[in-house]
Amino acid sequence: MQAPRRWLVDTGVGLLFVLAAALLTHRLWPGPAGRALALNPSDQALDEWFLAYATRAYRGDFSLVTGMLNAPEGVNLLCNASLIGMGLLLAPITLAFGAPVTFSVLVAGNLAATGIGWYLLFARSLGVHRTGALIGAAFAAFAPGMVSQSNAHLHMTAAWLVPPIVWCVVRLAHQTEVTWRTARTGLLLGGLVAAQFFVGEEVLFLSAVTLALFTLVFVVAARPSPRVAPPFVFGLGIAAGLATALLAYPLWLQFHGPQSVEGGVFAPSFFSTDLFSFTAISPLSLAGDDSAARLVSGPAEYTTFFGAPLLLVALGATIWMWRRPAVVASAVTAVVLCLFALGPYVVVDDEPTDQRGLFALLSGLPVIESALPTRFALAAIPLLAVILARVVDAAITQTETLRLLVPVAVVAALVPLAPAPLPVADRAPVPRFFTEGYWRVYAPEDGVVVPVPLPDPRDPDAMRWAAATDARIATPQGWFIGPYGKGGAAAVGVYPRPTSQLLQRVARSGIPVTVTDQDRQALTRDVAYWRAASFVLDQRHPNAGVLKQTMDGLLGPGERVEDVWVWRAP
Repeated sequence: MQAPRRWLVDTGVGLLFVLAAALLTHRLWPGPAGRALALNPSDQALDEWFLAYATRAYRGDFSLVTGMLNAPEGVNLLCNASLIGMGLLLAPITLAFGAPVTFSVLVAGNLAATGIGWYLLFARSLGVHRTGALIGAAFAAFAPGMVSQSNAHLHMTAAWLVPPIVWCVVRLAHQTEVTWRTARTGLLLGGLVAAQFFVGEEVLFLSAVTLALFTLVFVVAARPSPRVAPPFVFGLGIAAGLATALLAYPLWLQFHGPQSVEGGVFAPSFFSTDLFSFTAISPLSLAGDDSAARLVSGPAEYTTFFGAPLLLVALGATIWMWRRPAVVASAVTAVVLCLFALGPYVVVDDEPTDQRGLFALLSGLPVIESALPTRFALAAIPLLAVILARVVDAAITQTETLRLLVPVAVVAALVPLAPAPLPVADRAPVPRFFTEGYWRVYAPEDGVVVPVPLPDPRDPDAMRWAAATDARIATPQGWFIGPYGKGGAAAVGVYPRPTSQLLQRVARSGIPVTVTDQDRQALTRDVAYWRAASFVLDQRHPNAGVLKQTMDGLLGPGERVEDVWVWRAP
C-alpha cells in the first residue's frame, strides 16, 4: 500500500474508534455535570475529585499525600486509583469546563486511544494486514471487559501506553547485538513504564505479568537464537534502571509513606469470576441480558464475558496457526491469566466449590496477593486480539474461500459482544454556592467546608462540591482507601466522628432529633479536629428540613445563601 493511502486508511481507522467511543458514551454528553454513570456513581464522584485536585499542580500546590480530602489527616493518592497522570494531562480541560467534562472525555478517550494504539502496533510494527489490525484493535479497545471497566474505573481503561510498551519489548527482541539503539529503546521503555505507573498502576502490573508469561512461552515455542539474549537483557536492564530511579520515591511513599495502607481492601474471593462467565454474554453488550450479572461481583467487573463463539474461533485459530510461536504464546498466556481470574476457589454457575484456583498460589505474596482476580482477565483481551488479528492476516493470503470465510467467522463471533451505550442517571446539580464562588466568603482558600451530611463510602456525592471549586476547599471524610481498618489495615473511608454520625442518622431516617448539650460539646471537639470554617447544607436535600433543624440546634440559625444554608463554625 502506498504511503499516502496508508496514512489515509490509518486516519480513517482512528476516526472510527473515536466515533465508536463517542457513541458508547453519548448519554453523558448532553450535560456531564448533571449526569452520572448509573452503574457506579460513587467511583465517578471520587474520580472527579481526583481530576479537580490535579489542577492544583498548575498553581504549584500539588502533593501525592494531601489533606484536601479526609481533612485533616488526608489521603495518600498512590494508595488510591487517583488518575494522577490523566488529571495532570487534562487539567486545562478541567479548569476550563469542570471535572465532569474531563471525566466524560476520559471515559471515551481511553477506549479510542487504546484502540488506536493497538491498531498502529498491529499494522505498522507487526506487519498485520490492516483488516486484521482493525478487527484485533477494535476487540482490544471495546471488549466487554473494557466497556465494563469504563463504569468509572478509568485507571483500568487507560491502557493506551501499553501498545508502545509492547513495541519497545518487541524492538528489543529483534536486536542481535548491543548498540546505542538498544540503550535508546531501553530508556524509552523505562520512561513509558514510569508514565504508566501514574496513569494506571494496576494496568502496568498486569502488563508486566502478561509480558513475562508471554516471553517464557515464546522462548520455549520459538527457541530464538542465543544472540538476541544480550541486547534483550541489556535493554530491559536499562529500562528497569531508569524506571527504578524515577519510581523509587513514589513506591516508598505508596507502601511506607503517610496514610499508606497495608494489604488490599477487597477480598479476592469476592472479586473472582465464575467459570460460566467465560461463555456468557455481558449484560452491557447488545446481545446480553441481566441474568448473567450473577456470575461476577458487579457491573464494573464483567471482564471474562468473551462468549462461546469467540472462544471457539480463538481455539480454531490457534490450532490452525500452531506453528506460529506468537499465536501459541498468546493463547497459552491468555489461558493462564483466565485461570488466575477464577480466584482462590473455583465458582461454577454461582455455586462455590472446594477446587482451589491458580490464584491461591499467590496467597502470602506481598502486594501481589492484594490484586483482584477478575482483573487478570483484562490482560487476556489484547492476547485474544493478537490471535484474531493474526488469523485474519493469515487468511487474506490464502485461497479466496478462506480469505472471505475466516474474517466473516471472526466478525460473526464478535457481533454478539458489541457494546450498548453506557447507562447513565441524572444527579443533583452542585449548589451554585460552590460553582459561582460564594464559598469564598465563608472559608479561606484551602479552608475546610463541612457538607451536611458529610460524604462517606455510602454517599460520597458531596465530594463533588469541592471538585467544583477545583479542590480549593478541603472536605472531611469521603470515599477513599486509607489505613482505617483493624491494626491500620486498608479500609474504605474513615470511622465517622460523633457529629457526622448524628447528621448521617438524621439524613437517612428523616426523623428529627433533640440536640443535647453533649451533642454541642461533641461538635466543638469535631470542629477543632476538622479545623472547620463552615457547614453547608444543600436546600434540595431530601431531608433538608430536619437537617437544618439539627444544625440550628447545634450552631444557631443558619444563613441562607443562594441555594444552600450556611453555618459559620465557632
